[in-house]
Amino acid sequence: MTDFRAAADDYLTTRRAMGYKLTYHGFVLREFANHLETAGAEHLTISQALSWACPSTDTTALTAAARLSVIRGFARYMSAFDTATEVPPVGLVREPGHRVVPYIYSERDVAQLLKAAGRLRPEHRADTYQTVIALLAVTGMRVGEAVRLDQDDLDFEQGLLTVRNSKYGKSRQLPLHPTTLAALGAYVVRRDARRPYKRSASLFTSAIGTRLLRDNVSTVFPRLVRECGFRNMGNHRAPRMHDLRHAFAVRTVVSWYREGVDVEQHLPL
Repeated sequence: MTDFRAAADDYLTTRRAMGYKLTYHGFVLREFANHLETAGAEHLTISQALSWACPSTDTTALTAAARLSVIRGFARYMSAFDTATEVPPVGLVREPGHRVVPYIYSERDVAQLLKAAGRLRPEHRADTYQTVIALLAVTGMRVGEAVRLDQDDLDFEQGLLTVRNSKYGKSRQLPLHPTTLAALGAYVVRRDARRPYKRSASLFTSAIGTRLLRDNVSTVFPRLVRECGFRNMGNHRAPRMHDLRHAFAVRTVVSWYREGVDVEQHLPL
């Protein structure tokens, strides 16, 4: 009988070596491998995949489709070692549309968000949220990347911000506009003046001097959105912090079109 647990571990190790984190995939595949071995399966089959991904009528189509997507990648890997492996085809379970329509923040929207963040208390908390929101708006960074920044990731001499170990384990450097660099420098001065003895290597800190937590940001930002009265037309979801990244990309591409540059050639930038 195939050792599906070992095969799943080998598959995950191979994919993670390419930079994929696969946290959800790891959980799903370990559960599926246990299911196959408990059932005494000789081969990975479509029937086995369906019986685990859709165990009851209470299982949503979205959950079943997500599980089958993970199994599909594993099955392709297994087919190289076991020709009897069956790869679940795409569309086996009809997946409902779930892609979130982004909210494209205007410059006026960003100004409103900054004004709302400025009303937070205490003063350092307001200062930190204003600076983080502004940085996301002008660089297109992910919120997780911003809160993970350390002071040493900001190079004032070169005007560079280093983003480490982000999506797929990759790192990159962002050249900053002089006004952005000046704003970050001013924040650092105010931050250190409020708490001269550092409690964290983080660039952005909480009111007590510790690293700003993503969970806290994810709680505060929706409150600011509601306070500003923003609505995502045609979508039940409220505008998200991640939409600042979409807005940055849209503004950048639109500006290229207006400048008459070759947009396709500039996209890698």
